[in-house]
Amino acid sequence: MSHAASAADPRLPAEFEPHSATWLCWPHNRDSWPDDLPAAVAEFEALLDLLASSEPVHVLVEAERSARARVEFHVVPSDDAWLRDTGPSFVRAGPALVALDWGFNGWGAKYPHALDAGIAARVAVLAGAERRRPGLVAEGGALEVDGEGTLLTTRSSLLDPARNPGRDEAAVEDTLRRALGVSEVIWVEGELAGDDTDGHVDNLARFVAPGRVVSGVPAAAKSLRGAHDARGRELEVIDLPPPPKLERGGAPLPASYANFYIANQVVAVPQFGVPEDAAALAVLRPLFPDRRVVGLGCRTLLAGLGGLHCLTQQQPGAA
Repeated sequence: MSHAASAADPRLPAEFEPHSATWLCWPHNRDSWPDDLPAAVAEFEALLDLLASSEPVHVLVEAERSARARVEFHVVPSDDAWLRDTGPSFVRAGPALVALDWGFNGWGAKYPHALDAGIAARVAVLAGAERRRPGLVAEGGALEVDGEGTLLTTRSSLLDPARNPGRDEAAVEDTLRRALGVSEVIWVEGELAGDDTDGHVDNLARFVAPGRVVSGVPAAAKSLRGAHDARGRELEVIDLPPPPKLERGGAPLPASYANFYIANQVVAVPQFGVPEDAAALAVLRPLFPDRRVVGLGCRTLLAGLGGLHCLTQQQPGAA
């Protein structure tokens, strides 16, 4: 039964709306970066410093670390650093901050996750948020919203039987609508070689403003052209250049310029040390006139099969 929205209904704000903080998890897993963990950490620290120039940052760490301006460290053991997926999605329900615990299961039981399965609950406590479990296995990288009722996601991830066995599209959409406060679910097509998340949308297509989407994957862009958002607008789809094929040990890496992170004052954009880097920045800079759009090298982090957006989780500002 439909009902009129109330102030206490949940809403997942768009990433480009104001944050009260960003959450990160320090890279430490040598299985993810067997060749060069120190270089991955150096790239992570560049991201941390950039974000701390924009807003308060909370970082989960394995052991106590020296104080850093605008950064608060929390000793919370983890399996890996991809907090977008292991941590909660923060929604607002009226003035209340709510942390959605999606029941992380290692991206469909691909990886050990005994520690990461508890990260969302730990972060909820640290953030002073009410914890809710929507009853759907999902990851934050699978969810992209405009803050006005529209959600972009993929069937390949959310309908994966290793995540949500027996759940059909209608049941998944119903859960997403209730948990996130969305009314329009747009299923994005396409895939990225080397992506072990079963097609997270944050590598395929991203909102940069209500009604405006960027995409670096032709199949994703095609599936979005002609689509309408929750307010009836036809989406404007802007093409991002795809980076060249990047590999580690002969295996493809999921490089995507769509895996950027929007903070209050800056936008952190992946850079892979290739000529296409500059072209991606040239597309994105005019789309964020009120923010500094900064390219950050993440070629080593990418070898762990994730990017800048995968490392981050925004905590929305007060309603």
